[in-house]
Amino acid sequence: MLIDTHIHLDAAEFDGIRVKVLNDARAAGVNAFVVPAVDRESFGRVVTLASEHPDIHPALGIHPLYVGQASADDLEYLGQALERIKCVAVGEIGLDHFVEDVDREQQLKFFTAQLRIAQRFQLPAILHIRKAQDTVLKQLRLHPVRGGIAHAFNGSRQQADAFITLGFKLGFGGAMSFEGSQRIRRLATELPLESIVLETDAPDMRPAWGQGQINIPANIARYARILAELRGVSVDEVIRATGVNARAALPGLMEWD
Repeated sequence: MLIDTHIHLDAAEFDGIRVKVLNDARAAGVNAFVVPAVDRESFGRVVTLASEHPDIHPALGIHPLYVGQASADDLEYLGQALERIKCVAVGEIGLDHFVEDVDREQQLKFFTAQLRIAQRFQLPAILHIRKAQDTVLKQLRLHPVRGGIAHAFNGSRQQADAFITLGFKLGFGGAMSFEGSQRIRRLATELPLESIVLETDAPDMRPAWGQGQINIPANIARYARILAELRGVSVDEVIRATGVNARAALPGLMEWD
């Protein structure tokens, strides 16, 4: 089963073309889409999309780059929303140490609070970990959750193994399409296949062939082919394995079957 485990279908870039984009992805063989929210304002959009399309699965959370506009009320609202709405994960949550003008203390406060919310609802987490892998791992050990996905993984093999040990799958996507992305391509080749899931992060994280255009979920089929080529296995094996992995990371997806 071909699953896009991380796509922001509610983004304004898809306005006016959203149905076509979805249908093109389905025609390319994509069976399910996991759509994480990034802030309180996006909760409603994500949930509405999921109510309109049975193959869209929502996750609710406050992204680390949005915590500057968030408040404690938003965390309370997140908990209330999760009581009412069936979600596959708490996400997108985490830390971003790449962007320098974001308050890291505020990021950490919201991250740990949302890990506790994930614990409360026994939900996995979809993690944003850019340039913050070790700090995220430390918090996961302090506040263990029901696994999940480390989105857009770009760390070391040692860090990859640490996330896997904590029950997480690692998200790979468009970065694999760049021949110069040697570390990511090496990890995609050498990591156990059972630790990998596919994602687009559309409309962002454009692949090598899509520079200057918005990223689209149909690209996930090409990512599967790239991963198969890197590993020297069949595309069918990659599709089967990454689908199994996605449902193991986000058990709520199995209820859709």
